Order: sequence, then C-alpha cells, then structure tokens
Amino acid sequence: MTTHATQAVTLPGSLDEAVAALAAMPAAVPVAGGTDLMASVNAGLLRPAALVGLGRISEIRGWQYQDGHALLGAGLTHARIGRPDFAALIPALAAAARAAGPPQIRNAGTLGGNIASAAATGDTLPVLAALEATLIIAGPGGARREVPVSHLLAGMEMLSPGELIGFVRVPLLHAPQTFLKATGRTGPGRALASVALVLDPARRGVRCAVGAVAPMPLRPLEAEQWVASLIDWDGERTLVPEALTAFGEYVAAACIPDAAPAPDGTQEQLPPAVLHLRRTVAALARRALGRALS
Repeated sequence: MTTHATQAVTLPGSLDEAVAALAAMPAAVPVAGGTDLMASVNAGLLRPAALVGLGRISEIRGWQYQDGHALLGAGLTHARIGRPDFAALIPALAAAARAAGPPQIRNAGTLGGNIASAAATGDTLPVLAALEATLIIAGPGGARREVPVSHLLAGMEMLSPGELIGFVRVPLLHAPQTFLKATGRTGPGRALASVALVLDPARRGVRCAVGAVAPMPLRPLEAEQWVASLIDWDGERTLVPEALTAFGEYVAAACIPDAAPAPDGTQEQLPPAVLHLRRTVAALARRALGRALS
C-alpha cells in the first residue's frame, strides 16, 4: 500500500499572517488562484510540502485610489479586472485580463499570481511593464518595500523568503491604451506574441511592451522615443499610415533582431518561424498604436 505525506494547508486572514506563516514554514508555497501551481503539480514538476492559501485575505482583493495611482490588490482575479468599471480605470489591463483564458481560468487566476509565476506568456505582464507599475512587497514584521515590476520580471530583484506580493501600484494616465494578442488558435489561448501600448500625454511619451517573445516583456525604448517625437501632442495626435507601419517594424526588429553576421561577414537569414513571429509583432504594434491614436 502506498502512503502519502499529509500536506499542511494554512489559511491566513491577513497579509501579515500569511507572511508569518511562510516564515514559519520555509518549504510552504503560497497559492491564490492555483492555476499555474496546479498545472505544475499535475505535470509532476512540483510537490509542495505545505500550502499557504491567500484566498481569505480580503485586503488584497480590491483596489483604491492613491496619489494619482490605483493600488491594486494582488488577489484581484482576472474576471474582476475584466469588468467594465475596472476597464474604465485601466483599459489595457482589463483587456489583458479578458484575454487570459477560458472563464474558469479568469475566475481563479489572480494578478499577483500572474506576476509571481512570471510566465513569458502572462497576459498582464506586458501591460504592467508598459505602465511602469511597481509592486508593494510584504515582508516579516509588517515590513513593506516597493519594487518596479520590470525588475522582478527581469530577475534584477527577487522576493526574499517569507515575502509576498501584496499590491500593484499603477499610474492612472487618463489617456488611450491598448492590449493586443496573437494566439496559435481561435478563442482564448496562450499568446504567440502580445503588445501593450499606452500614451502618456503628461510626459509626451509612448510606452510599449512586447510579451511572449522572450522570457520577460521587452520595451523597445528607441522606437517609443522616435514615434513620440512625431506626434502632435497639442493637436489631434494622428500619424500617417506609413509612420504606423514604420513603428511596427521598428518595434519588431528591436525585439526580434537579425542574427549576428558570420565571421566571413555574411548575414544569415532568420528561420521562417522567427520571421513570421517578427511580422506578427510588427502588425500588433502597428495596430495598437493606431487604435490608441484613433
């Protein structure tokens, strides 16, 4: 007869209680919606010794306004973020949440879980990168620290043992923003490529992030600066089609560059699949900017 070790499950009622539980059980794994965790467990990639459930922590399941920003609880589900009232607040994030998968995934999956999993195909991640969102990290003893979401996704800063993502701080730009995604099949699915684009009129800037083509969202900074310089920020904010096309190609080439020349100086062609992906990114970036400016 096979015996299975009993798995400890703790259900704290507050963020600080959850941090304390993780500190007391270093081998424990925090779980919110469990969409990524259970996939790893079912695939035999992970066998957590203990779980700290975050579903009862009401303080991280809503949002509030704070100094021109929205402070989003890490426990917000994709389904909640996708609703019209939230879409009026941060449209691109709502669009990404609605594209995150079938209803059962959107009802369970959370914003904090999407960030902590840091999957390359996470739909909210390029939006958070384009918005230059920051994370409020909860630590032992009531400690809080702020980390740019891009730093965590790039591995420049990591969560320490016993720390949890508590909130996501997002600037409210009050300007058009878009999220577009290409999948390999019809209906909700994993992104082959995605593009988030936001206008920032106060800084006369365009911010763009490309998801799914690399381990983390990519920001084509030179393309952003170039196209922002073409926009009449005090006028109608329109661009000719040729400029939109050039922006798309600029973004795609920055995120999926040509192969390095061989020692003899010859230039190798990218494989057809990579060229197709580059064309897909170019089309998404062109459409995203066009919609934001229309």
